[in-house]
Amino acid sequence: MSQPSQQPNFDVRGAVDLSSLNRPSAPPPGTPGGAPEAGGYVVDVTEESFPQLVQDSTQYPVVVLLWIPTDQANAQLGTELGTIADEFGGRFLLGRVDAQTYPQIAAAFQVESVPTVVAIVGGQPVPLFQGAAAGDQIRAVLQQVLQIAEGNGVTGRAPAQGAPADSEAPAEQVAPEPELPPLHQEAYDAIERDDFDAAVAAYEKAIKQDPRDHLATAGLAQVGLLRRTRDLDLQAAREAAAARPTDLQAQLDVADLDILGGKVEDAFGRLLDLLAGSSAEDKETLRRRLVDYFEILGPADPRVGKARQLLAINLY
Repeated sequence: MSQPSQQPNFDVRGAVDLSSLNRPSAPPPGTPGGAPEAGGYVVDVTEESFPQLVQDSTQYPVVVLLWIPTDQANAQLGTELGTIADEFGGRFLLGRVDAQTYPQIAAAFQVESVPTVVAIVGGQPVPLFQGAAAGDQIRAVLQQVLQIAEGNGVTGRAPAQGAPADSEAPAEQVAPEPELPPLHQEAYDAIERDDFDAAVAAYEKAIKQDPRDHLATAGLAQVGLLRRTRDLDLQAAREAAAARPTDLQAQLDVADLDILGGKVEDAFGRLLDLLAGSSAEDKETLRRRLVDYFEILGPADPRVGKARQLLAINLY
């Protein structure tokens, strides 16, 4: 499977004008009623430390919370994410970015509202969700992040704050990993042993048992993406797509790699542009692939809503 570039390429120029939230305020982190202070597997990120955080994502997954820590809803999510980071025992590092203090970092992720949560894997951003989310939903999303990281060879553990970078936490200090529903766990185990067919079967069984299991639907789409991109080479795929602009499979391959690398708008734009003039069969192929992307990103992602509208316009 092609891995994301090991040289981070974030553009931190400019700033994001976050509008006034007009919501209940919270005390600063570390004070009664506020979110906890950084520590354990949670760090507060500055412009100076941001490049190192991105570089660290080539060793272990990094989850970034872009927030306003003195907003009550933001503080609640920050507290929940910090608790989950400790539960996962270093399988990812949580980096908290005050979007008002460091608007250049918010601009790098194209953030216009907070809280927003983004993962960085191998130096590449992976959009996760905006706004509040229940703890179980967050844990399920983070399990998918770990699957992406595993597929890209990013398997290290983040050091706890105050521990040497190359040390590992003693086994007794690592809390048990949160339990997944049995079929979800079966799919996750299959992904870890590189058996994507078994993972697909497990997710399909979960969906058959409960057609409203949206996490299973998203997991199925994610496994399909991992399976399709496992043997793709990014440079070769891009060269093929450039040389054969009407080759549907070549364009689908690059779109898959863009989604995997966090270049969501590029993937959507590529496939939506192909709809005009395509045959009915090709349109259906493009529609199914875009719907898979929508499932992976989730309905809360604003780019999904816009792409859905454009898809409907182009189809009908």
